[in-house]
Amino acid sequence: MKKKVKVFFVIPTLFAGGAERVMSFVSQNLDKNKFDSTLVVIGFEKDNKYDIEGISVRYLNKDRVMSAALPLIKMIRKEKPQVVMSAISHLNITMGLISVLFPKVKFIGRHTIVSQDTVKLKVEKKTSAKRKVVKSFDFAYKLLDIILCQSKDMYNDMKEKYNIPEEKLRTINNPITDNFQLKQNTSSKSDIVKFITVARLKKLKGHERILNCLSKIDYPFQYTIIGSGPEKDNIFKQAQELGIEDKITHVPYTNEVSKYLSESDFYLQASYAEGFPNCLIESCSVGTPTIAFKAPGGLDEIVENGLNGFLVETEEQFIEKLNHKQDWYPEKVRESVISKFNKNKIINDYENLLISVIP
Repeated sequence: MKKKVKVFFVIPTLFAGGAERVMSFVSQNLDKNKFDSTLVVIGFEKDNKYDIEGISVRYLNKDRVMSAALPLIKMIRKEKPQVVMSAISHLNITMGLISVLFPKVKFIGRHTIVSQDTVKLKVEKKTSAKRKVVKSFDFAYKLLDIILCQSKDMYNDMKEKYNIPEEKLRTINNPITDNFQLKQNTSSKSDIVKFITVARLKKLKGHERILNCLSKIDYPFQYTIIGSGPEKDNIFKQAQELGIEDKITHVPYTNEVSKYLSESDFYLQASYAEGFPNCLIESCSVGTPTIAFKAPGGLDEIVENGLNGFLVETEEQFIEKLNHKQDWYPEKVRESVISKFNKNKIINDYENLLISVIP
């Protein structure tokens, strides 16, 4: 019997977030006959939002990634993993620098979003500190053995903007986890149309565009926003100014995202850029179609116009689709994403990648 491949998955926290969810999901679902997986968490166990079963979890109990550099070096030196996979830019930068000390270990950085420079709209002002991070990004990412992208857009972004050699780039889409089953109710029993968005409340997610559009429709609706973040006050101030605050339900965090998605009629997305939007594919996986603004980050790999939703370019087009009438078939909406992003396919892609980097 061949020896198992020893893999460390390193993430900043197990707090709610797409990268955390995907990395923890993949680490738990690799074939245990082939892989010895350990999940290394920079932060604290008390912050967990995801249950981890069947693998070892190590907490470094640090509140900053840079504070964890020395403990990570000591752990890698002592336990000798063959592959170390990390996620999120600032951690990938650190792991790129650490990789210089371990030439026999293969380091994979899972990148999580296309660069905001790719987005023409300046949704956030850049600071000199951010520019320094970008400069480090270019240097440190090239030290990694593999950079794992979530979409074609991200692949092209890394290749063209950061001049990452193609031989270091791979693409694996995000998986649909086990928690998302086809909705049972195939038609709404209410005259109120239910919309939902699941995203961190920050400018990049574009909530203000959705609110502008919803304020211009003339039928009864309810809009559920799931997520927390620094833009909360601005979002609800805008809703109040638009006169639609009574139509909005805010859920800061929930373990029942699948339930909320199943009870909704449409998933609304307005991000200016994405990595590969987990909640959008999860919405489709329960049979709930989407209306989304076009943006870098794999949306055109997910949304099939008229089958599982619509992609639009302007607020006027978004409003047009909000008013559009057609029959939606949850089974077809689900199949459109399950066929491409099901657990077995994506986990198999990860397993093949991990095996391929071992000499």
